[in-house]
Amino acid sequence: MYFRFLACLLGIGVSLFPLSVTAAPNGPVIVVPIKTEISQAQFYFLRRALKEAERDGASAFIIEMDTYGGEVKAATSNMDALLRTRVPTFTYINSKAISAGALITLATNKIYMSPTAVIGAAAPVMGGGDDLPKTMTDKVVSSLSAMARAAAGKNGHRPDLADAFISKEKEVKIGEVVIDKADTLLTLSAAEAIKVYDGKPLLAVDVADSIEEMIQKAGLTGSVRRIEPSGFEQAALYITTLAPFFFFGGLIGAYLEFKTPGFGLPGFVSAFCFAVFFTGHYLAGLAGWEVGAVFAIGLLLVLGELLLHPGTIIPGVVGILLMTGSLLWAMVDRYPGESWIPPFAALVGPLTNFGLALVLTIIAGIVLAKFLPRTSLYSRLVLGSSVGGSDPVAVPSSAGVLTVGQSGKALTMLRPSGKAEFAGQLLDVVTQGDFIDPGSSIRVVAVDGLRVVVEREG
Repeated sequence: MYFRFLACLLGIGVSLFPLSVTAAPNGPVIVVPIKTEISQAQFYFLRRALKEAERDGASAFIIEMDTYGGEVKAATSNMDALLRTRVPTFTYINSKAISAGALITLATNKIYMSPTAVIGAAAPVMGGGDDLPKTMTDKVVSSLSAMARAAAGKNGHRPDLADAFISKEKEVKIGEVVIDKADTLLTLSAAEAIKVYDGKPLLAVDVADSIEEMIQKAGLTGSVRRIEPSGFEQAALYITTLAPFFFFGGLIGAYLEFKTPGFGLPGFVSAFCFAVFFTGHYLAGLAGWEVGAVFAIGLLLVLGELLLHPGTIIPGVVGILLMTGSLLWAMVDRYPGESWIPPFAALVGPLTNFGLALVLTIIAGIVLAKFLPRTSLYSRLVLGSSVGGSDPVAVPSSAGVLTVGQSGKALTMLRPSGKAEFAGQLLDVVTQGDFIDPGSSIRVVAVDGLRVVVEREG
């Protein structure tokens, strides 16, 4: 049965780790709108679209840009994603690419503009639109200019234009022609951006009245497919931000489920938290369905170890490794065609989230192990010595049957509750958290009404 699991894993591994992904000359032309504020949620959408374009072998990835800008951090994330893709990238500025929009545009290979479009004015400002303090301005402008120059240079655009978009002090001069004087932020109209100097357009390749005309002028022949943002992308932002806490909820719910008999509220909480965790990372473009499938396979192996083949060890260890690996892998920002071994920088965030969730789980587990038996919540999770109602109902006590130290035998797997035999009498017992195999010798360590606590003897 476990060989079947390995076969499934092999099939999933092929889809998780494709050998190569290349842009096809006749592949689809992907059109993605950016018509909102540049934000982290918008970046999740762009990244998802880029990964879809790479998986489908797109011949071009076109951003239809119309934005006043937004968050600097989100802009740099967009730039990084565009610079690392192997699909040819285009921007069609349909009206405006201001501030963060201009920076993202510089990270694409070719730029087209509508006749009335403008691009530029990318100086960083405070969230409310006020200027940054002088010392902060110098630091932010310096680092942002370096990134913008690098992006522009990689895509064949003029790095000095990137500087002039961001810094007022930069002058842009071609020969004797001054494009932008110092003390002003550069903003270019479509006519200015396509003007030819030394046989090359200043920035934009051409002007087009519509994106359809732009596609025709660019010589793109693949079928056009638009990818629109979904309403779940915003939810993905919050879920991935709160990933350690969903992770923690899943772990502590599983811990409580194993500590109490039957399947109840802790099990549902654990399942819900893990489901939200994987769904959020799927929507954010970080994980595919395969990662959730690997987690499910690992869970089945662990349950098989506990319920069907206790003591075999190997399936349980493999299952735990698969579950842990899938949780980490779901948080790794990996693009199609990249090596299946992520660089350490890509693992820092996932390992931090994993470590935080693990620490919280250990602390919560210690606290619950010490105090939970005394709380009202615990009395709802396990059988007590009385039944609630309008009048108390007396129940027989095990104290008259058993004594502390009395020996018996486990009849079922105690995980941690189960059936045991003492002097020919069948009783429900619970361990202090240990799992005890059927047939093992046990002894009583505490008796509280109907609650009999045992441990392995010897």
